[in-house]
Amino acid sequence: MSSPLDLVVFDEERLDQHGSGGLHPERPERLIAARRALEGRDFDRVAGREATHDELQRVHTQEYLGRLELIRNQRGYLDSDTYFVEQSVDLARLAAGGCLALTERSMASNAVGVALARPPGHHARPNGAMGFCLLNNAALAAAHARALGAERVFIFDWDVHHGNGTEEAFFSDPHVLYSSLHQSPFYPGTGHMGDVGRLDGTGFNINVPLLGGCGDAEYLSALERVILPIATAFAPDFLIISAGFDASARDPLGQMILSDDSFGWMAASLVTATLPSTHGRALMVLEGGYDLQGLELGLRAAIDGLTLARQGFKMPVSRSDATIDRCVRKLRPYWPELR
Repeated sequence: MSSPLDLVVFDEERLDQHGSGGLHPERPERLIAARRALEGRDFDRVAGREATHDELQRVHTQEYLGRLELIRNQRGYLDSDTYFVEQSVDLARLAAGGCLALTERSMASNAVGVALARPPGHHARPNGAMGFCLLNNAALAAAHARALGAERVFIFDWDVHHGNGTEEAFFSDPHVLYSSLHQSPFYPGTGHMGDVGRLDGTGFNINVPLLGGCGDAEYLSALERVILPIATAFAPDFLIISAGFDASARDPLGQMILSDDSFGWMAASLVTATLPSTHGRALMVLEGGYDLQGLELGLRAAIDGLTLARQGFKMPVSRSDATIDRCVRKLRPYWPELR
């Protein structure tokens, strides 16, 4: 492995104020568990700021941002899953702005950033909230990186749920390659293998849907045969990982059985594959993960992998899967590097 990479972190205790006040899987204790994953590490802290209206409009519509303004200082639900309290809109803007500040720092200094952001973001669509998410942090970071001069941005989403909002934001954009490895059939019902983008973005949307019950071996095969060859060929200037830890075998919402170490070797593989073009410019944004121990241990391993700080992750024996074979055949017309 290469030398360890510098780590910068966005973490605001104010984000703990976003809570339903009742039983809900997206709860403030998630950030407490995430902070434990940082214990004993050397890192620089990046100060948060609220994302500006113009920055938010790169991804979200004026109509939706107007609806969010109307619910400030109120309580309720934007859909059956997505609650908001008096502070939620301001905190969502702070979480998004923290991701943008990390993007700026990473782009300027070739550092890797970790955003302990909530509410999470990858289900937030350009025109609406969904699945616990108000603003799409990863999509906003990608758009910000582009505004800062990145020609190509690669987003890899390993959350157990497909990031439908991120896909929708860049479905026609060849400069932002979105790739997702997720459980299917499952919420939100998107992420089909044949959804490869449209217009100029055709071929730049990569979905690898796997049946519930898959573990390290299937994920390694998907990375080796689909994700990493495409990432290498795309040669991004900036890497973003939508890091949900609900594919952990510990998680109560998903049915995948990933080990804690899996998040480490996935992160390390992605950073290594893209390092020649990114030079270490990378951002990991917290998405799901609802078992507190699974979140802490998975994130700890992921940070080790992201910063190339630890060798010797327990690597599984790769096991092919019929779905992965179909993905290769589906995507080879756009990516001849696939075997």
